Amino acid sequence: MTRTSLGNRREQTVGPGRGARVMRYIAWYRPGVDRRLRRLIELLDEVGDETVNTSVRLPVRLRDAAAVAAEMGLASSTSELTVRGLRDTLEAFTQRAVLDTHYRAHPEARPDLAEIALAAAEIDGNPLVAKPDLIRRAAQEIRAIKDDADPDDVLLYAAGLAAAA
Repeated sequence: MTRTSLGNRREQTVGPGRGARVMRYIAWYRPGVDRRLRRLIELLDEVGDETVNTSVRLPVRLRDAAAVAAEMGLASSTSELTVRGLRDTLEAFTQRAVLDTHYRAHPEARPDLAEIALAAAEIDGNPLVAKPDLIRRAAQEIRAIKDDADPDDVLLYAAGLAAAA
């Protein structure tokens, strides 16, 4: 099911029954957007039942796990799981590419390490979310000692700072 609203914003219900989710793609076409990214968005946005046979080599254990999942009623078939996994992976790649394009055009919009760590703390229900100043301090200090610090590093460092206080 697809419905179009708000100009180029499209909502698509993906998946059968109660587990269905709604994906939103914004098909924006600016001169700086790579034509391949535009095509990828268009292909993911299209709705249709046309299929094609293809041969995919799966690791035996993955194939067997998919068969068990189908037996359990978690999916209708190995094919459904394969298609779902491919779509999810392509959507993740597309979202990353869209964000990267946006950040190139608007570098000031890119969140810094402290903002990402704070968001991660919120998503994870980490009690440090109540101490944003401590997370900002941890991000600043961890960058001074680790070049490739990630949000988990920041939260771990902030936990150490909180414990030492």
